[in-house]
Amino acid sequence: MNLHEYQARAILKSAGIPMPDGDIATTPAEAEAIARQLGGTVVVKAQVHAGGRGKAGGVKLAKSPAEAAEHASRILGMRIKGLVVSKVLVVPAAEIASEAYVGLIVDRETQRPVFMVSPAGGIDIEEVAAKTPEKIFRLAVDPRYGLLPHQALGLAFKLYPEFAKARSAARIMEQLYAVFMANGASLAEINPLVTTPDGTVLALDAKISVDDNELERRHDLAALRDETAEAPAEVEARRAGLTFIKLDGNVGCVVNGAGLAMATMDLVKYYGGDPANFLDIGGSSNPENVVNALRIITSDPAVKAILFNIFGGITRTDDVANGIKTALAQFPVTVPIVVRLTGTNEAIAVEILQGIGMTALNDMDDAVQQVVALVKAAA
Repeated sequence: MNLHEYQARAILKSAGIPMPDGDIATTPAEAEAIARQLGGTVVVKAQVHAGGRGKAGGVKLAKSPAEAAEHASRILGMRIKGLVVSKVLVVPAAEIASEAYVGLIVDRETQRPVFMVSPAGGIDIEEVAAKTPEKIFRLAVDPRYGLLPHQALGLAFKLYPEFAKARSAARIMEQLYAVFMANGASLAEINPLVTTPDGTVLALDAKISVDDNELERRHDLAALRDETAEAPAEVEARRAGLTFIKLDGNVGCVVNGAGLAMATMDLVKYYGGDPANFLDIGGSSNPENVVNALRIITSDPAVKAILFNIFGGITRTDDVANGIKTALAQFPVTVPIVVRLTGTNEAIAVEILQGIGMTALNDMDDAVQQVVALVKAAA
């Protein structure tokens, strides 16, 4: 679950990380009032779960309250990467002497939280990694001991040669690590971490992603979820108990099991196609999961064909076939469907599909090649 910047800022500030004051606005009048209260030049920032806000016109400098209201009126309601902006954050503009990046992620290879710091802040860390990877410094933290003071200071000296600034940055890193661990985060970053002309070190931006598994026991964090800022299909899938991630391709995929789903997407790419999604209906034999999966996938206009790839172990393939039958009776599906299934109750499933004029393949390669060919023929 991604947090909005204003939510992440509140968590970091509560942990003692120095950040400028600010407040959230949902109307131009509220933005004007906040700017007047803060005084001086402010920044009006779109609150949306998408990168590239500045390039899209979602971050603006305002030299007066009236100008803050004007920017807010343009930003509120705009779409950034398909998501509608319903809130803006108004914060004071800071005088910046330098910008750095500090971030923490869960690294699967080392099975540890890993710090990444760079003196090249203020831009996407992916851009730094692609163009100047030598400017990124990493440290895997042993969770048994946490981030030790000498480790934090060592990282800080990668950013600032002056001891006073390095000490301040080290303290911020220790606080960021505490936030990361306390909230079950999968990512926490400050970009940029800045110094002002008088040498003060401040966090100007914040981003936190919380592992969904943490939400089962942290209802305070779950309450921060803003479903209006998420893709509607992903919201619907989560409510239906499905694991769904929207991708940029045109081959809709319905699969049971995460491993098989990953293998299916790899095979689609191998045969020249592009997966439109990752969708795992899980091991349940509930036909309603199939109905929900088809409803979600067919709502995507980019999908030109749909592939069912089902391996029936715990999952009964006849229940999947019944789910397809029920879905086709409930709503129109205007794109072709290719079904590959094998395993539990396979013969019954084939008979059900034949009853509605469909066939089933039992070879995964054949099914993927067929669905890719259908998509290319429709192009």
